[in-house]
Amino acid sequence: MTDGGSGLTQFFPVPKPSFPQQRWQIADPERTLVDRIAIATRLSPLLAAVLANQGIESVETAQQFLAPESQSLPSPLEAFPDLASSLTLLQDAIASRHKIAICGDYDADGMTSTALLLRVLRALDAEVDYAIPSRMQEGYGINQRIVEEFAADGVKLVLTVDNGIAAYDPIARARELGLTVIITDHHDLPPQLPPANAILNPKLVPEDSPYRGLAGVGVAYVLATLLAQEQGNATLITPLLELFTLGTIADLAPLVGVNRRWLQRGLALLPHSRLAGVQSLMQVSGCVSADQALKPDAIGFRLGPRINAVGRIADPQTVIELLTTDDPDVAFARAMQCEQANQHRRQLCADIEIEAIELVETLVRQGKAPWQPEGDWVIVLVHAGWHHGVIGIVASRLVERYGLPVFIATYEDETHIRGSARGIPEFDVFAALQACHNALGRYGGHRAAGGFSLAADQLDEMRSHLRNYAHQTLQTDQLKPLVTVDAQAHFSQLNWELYEQINQLHPCGIGNPEPIFWTANVEVVEQRPVGKDKTHLKLTLSQSESDDEQTQLIKGMAWRWGTYHPLPQRLDIAYRLRENTWNQQTNLELEILGIRLPVEAQPNPQKNTPIVVAQADKGAPVVRQQVALHCPEPTVSSALLQAIKWSSLGDWPQVLKGIDGHILMYGYQRPYVSTTTLPGTVEYDRPSRPCDCLILWSLPPSWTHLRWLLSLARPQQIYIRNHSPAILPAEELKAKLKFEIAKNGDEPLNLLNLGQQWWVAPSTIVSAFREIGYPCSDFPETGLLEQELKRLQRWYHCSANRLAKLP
Repeated sequence: MTDGGSGLTQFFPVPKPSFPQQRWQIADPERTLVDRIAIATRLSPLLAAVLANQGIESVETAQQFLAPESQSLPSPLEAFPDLASSLTLLQDAIASRHKIAICGDYDADGMTSTALLLRVLRALDAEVDYAIPSRMQEGYGINQRIVEEFAADGVKLVLTVDNGIAAYDPIARARELGLTVIITDHHDLPPQLPPANAILNPKLVPEDSPYRGLAGVGVAYVLATLLAQEQGNATLITPLLELFTLGTIADLAPLVGVNRRWLQRGLALLPHSRLAGVQSLMQVSGCVSADQALKPDAIGFRLGPRINAVGRIADPQTVIELLTTDDPDVAFARAMQCEQANQHRRQLCADIEIEAIELVETLVRQGKAPWQPEGDWVIVLVHAGWHHGVIGIVASRLVERYGLPVFIATYEDETHIRGSARGIPEFDVFAALQACHNALGRYGGHRAAGGFSLAADQLDEMRSHLRNYAHQTLQTDQLKPLVTVDAQAHFSQLNWELYEQINQLHPCGIGNPEPIFWTANVEVVEQRPVGKDKTHLKLTLSQSESDDEQTQLIKGMAWRWGTYHPLPQRLDIAYRLRENTWNQQTNLELEILGIRLPVEAQPNPQKNTPIVVAQADKGAPVVRQQVALHCPEPTVSSALLQAIKWSSLGDWPQVLKGIDGHILMYGYQRPYVSTTTLPGTVEYDRPSRPCDCLILWSLPPSWTHLRWLLSLARPQQIYIRNHSPAILPAEELKAKLKFEIAKNGDEPLNLLNLGQQWWVAPSTIVSAFREIGYPCSDFPETGLLEQELKRLQRWYHCSANRLAKLP
């Protein structure tokens, strides 16, 4: 991996940014695996590298990925524990003519889920209606009002879609009123599940299940298709697949497992859609393409936004009618309403984004840039008059622009604020909101995004909590936008054959991202701002390696980069490959995602690293290279070690409530704990003072790391959970070390710092060095790297009793 860009102090100069400062993460897959995949699949080595980067570790897995229909799927009835009982409850309700009510949600996932189940239940002659909570007045999910109204209307069975898993009180109230409740949802599980009659949630199936990544519409699709089959009406299933496809891509669900398999079918169906609403929506959005399958981009950038726009700023009933009607006139009218809502949404987003950027640049002019080492490391913006339905989109754009977590809000009235949050990979939004618990009214979300509300007079307290959380969880080198790159390409490799091979990787999206390539030292031949307000940047780029080589020219588009005009003449660029049709001519172009100044003497580990020699080959020569290593040892008194009381961590919330003193929380993916429920104080990872109790969510990477922690924290009590970090594969660890050697030159490598960063022991790192030809003669003997990695796994599962006996 490599990192590009300059220091933080030059990040977005005043008065306006002139160059996007980014950090690049370039994958370095194992070359023999890439070669095997390329030969077996006949893919370009560039795309074989993409598959290896995504965790495909064998030729067989790569072949299954390229042909998902070749895999045998387990029955959903085996995967979802409550699926059979859900089908029975629905069939009984249909047979008894009991009223059924669907409670949906106002985003694309929730609206397509609602429409999908309405279509199948109406076709099966069920008495069914629906309700969607008000985005502006009520927020997400089923609530007490909806439950009471369902009961008053004589509803007997309530079916939630894309919500309900966290709605304990409303579900409990529904059961009190005698309603049968089936929850279909895909959001994270709360500590206490609601008392529903049945719950369908992919978070309840095994982690390796192909159904694990289903969105809300995917869960609804599983239920609806099996219901149609059992009711003897399998002809309903094909139209339902179209709605599954729309909702899954619009919700940014991971495109792996059954999602990938079913989406390939659905994308091929959409150009010939049987649904009047989908036909009209494709017509008004300009993505009618009857001769080939749609790509996820067509949904993600054309169909999905028009559906989501209605849920953000208009009445979701418009979308439900669009997707359930069979009348072409009604369908076209509703599609035009979606189009108008989307145009209004786009203008709102553009206006708010301009105002938000100005607020950030005002902070810069005041010397309060949030990305500076002494800054907040999180952007918090509050402004009156912003539309709450679209500020989440603006937050995402600001994250893309600045590379920091963004919390953006507007005033509901003079005394209350409501907002949305978006994070970066290293920042857990939901945990950050938990850290602000004292200041917030309501909040929810997950690692990447969330929503919140608070009293206006609590805003400063919220800012303070967010700043503290950011400084506890982020590093200074993470305060720039991240560009993740798959492979280096020459312009001569960017041809139609490669583009057609990329199509074999589709559908691409979350969990299966489109390939991102990079090319070094290209020349910017021409550049000009284009679009309304000169928002975007159109480029003509060239590359040649020598004076004798023919220059390769290609066009590129950098969306929302008009503010960076003019760019330097020479650049390294990161990009996706796109086709562009203009005046009936179709050409390949680049979608520019990242740029940096050329790295003139970039280290090439593959050329400079000696051949790998395993220690087991006793007669094989080891290349005698030198590498400077540093591994400081702590001093810990035996009296301190003997005084510590070790225990296993069971019901950890109860354990914390019983500790009256200072707690240190440490470990891989350790949770953030709200101090409102604790009698004592909490600190994280690196102790600033001695603690009374140390909670080890996972052990440090080695006994040496643990002794350092004990010498600083000096705990009296330790609770250990035995949570194991994700252990690096041997080849990835060796690749990382090659890069560290190239990057550091003659500077000593600190084994403790590297070990903590990668969650591996110093002995494991030394073993890896020895396998790539560095003897490390100053360090004790180690086993083979694979043996050291297995020993590392055993270390992370040490019991409290065993740790108490260590010297």
